[in-house]
Amino acid sequence: MLSERRLHPLTPLRRAWAPVAVVAGWAVHDPNGAYERLSSLATSTLLIAAAVVVPAACLWGVLSWWVTHFAVTDTELRIRTGLLFRRTAHIRLDRLQAVDITQPLLARIAGVAKLKLDVVGAKSKDELAFLGEPEARALRAELLARAAGFAPDAAREVGEAEVRELLRVPPRSLALSVLLSGSTGGTLLAAVLVPAMLWFASHSPWSILVTAVPIVGAGATRTVRRFVTEYDWTVGESPDGLRLDHGLLDRTHETVPPGRVQTVRIVEPVLWRRAGWVRVELHVAGSANTVLVPVAPRERAERVIARVLPGAAVPTALSRPPRRARWRLPLWWRGHGLAVTDEVLVSRSGLVRRTTSLVPHAKVQSVRWEQGPWERALRLGGAAVDTGANKTVRLRLRDVDESRALLLEQADRSRTGRRLALPEQWMRAGREPEAPGTGD
Repeated sequence: MLSERRLHPLTPLRRAWAPVAVVAGWAVHDPNGAYERLSSLATSTLLIAAAVVVPAACLWGVLSWWVTHFAVTDTELRIRTGLLFRRTAHIRLDRLQAVDITQPLLARIAGVAKLKLDVVGAKSKDELAFLGEPEARALRAELLARAAGFAPDAAREVGEAEVRELLRVPPRSLALSVLLSGSTGGTLLAAVLVPAMLWFASHSPWSILVTAVPIVGAGATRTVRRFVTEYDWTVGESPDGLRLDHGLLDRTHETVPPGRVQTVRIVEPVLWRRAGWVRVELHVAGSANTVLVPVAPRERAERVIARVLPGAAVPTALSRPPRRARWRLPLWWRGHGLAVTDEVLVSRSGLVRRTTSLVPHAKVQSVRWEQGPWERALRLGGAAVDTGANKTVRLRLRDVDESRALLLEQADRSRTGRRLALPEQWMRAGREPEAPGTGD
């Protein structure tokens, strides 16, 4: 008989907070209306409402927790839930894209964690919230071992895979990079220019206050959120793929699944180049993970890229478009570049925020030739390369004959790459269970 398990006993408290969260959200959205409505009610009415609603929410949380079960079979993770309307999710283990652990601040204090499952073809992640932290880590290790092809009994014995640290972002470097990013600079520029324009138009100090405060507040919120999210960013290598651990308040443990990366982007804001810093982003089919390295010296970032795209190297020199491209895109034409290696197609664009995209040949889904009226007049052309992550990398401002040849050659390279590519499966090296009788 299939052994089913329940979530952590603290899970019902998650739903018990729902009425409080609704009232708090209403008060933040419409503080005047909320104050007037609550003020018009008698104290006895509010007490009676609280005495009814809060216990009802608690009861609903307990009943929802009681009817929620999960179990791991030989081929799938089965999640059964629903008090009035039953729902059973069948998650095939061979379709697992990633298994991540997240711990909001209160969950970290309580010693519980949320398990998020990224499945190929699913629009949203299924989750188990909440599990005890040791149980969440053990279940994650078991699911990854099953996805790697281990037998059920062996998968339970494998345990958490060993992690070797590749890179850790110091808080000081992260803070400086956030302050020197384009979004922070743009916010500060807007906070100066917009109020100045309003001052010359109205000569009213209130107009400056009303515009400057929201702009600065929004920029500060975005800056702090990014620092808090990317704090203590650690990249580690394990047999399951690359592990990403980060977060100051809410701690997140993500996995970059091997063989699923469709595109890697190296971003170089202009204010970072003096320090030699880069940001590495990636696109994974069916996954929301987009950041691989928030900031790091270029040499160290390229070492991490080499683990994501084995055998691929970032070219040091890229070919520029022909000089006549300056009539199509003045000044910015110099930021475009192109290179093709045996493993990847490389495209670069941008001057202020330079972006270099690396696309493995085996991940190219389609290639299109593009030419607008301006390009036709200048004998220029381009190509659009589509990947499995529903992303497109464009190769612009190339000579028309070069772009046509590139289209045909890339189609051949993609067919060859897919034919020679290794199966997309979780790595097993270092996770083999010890054979009986081999221990000391």
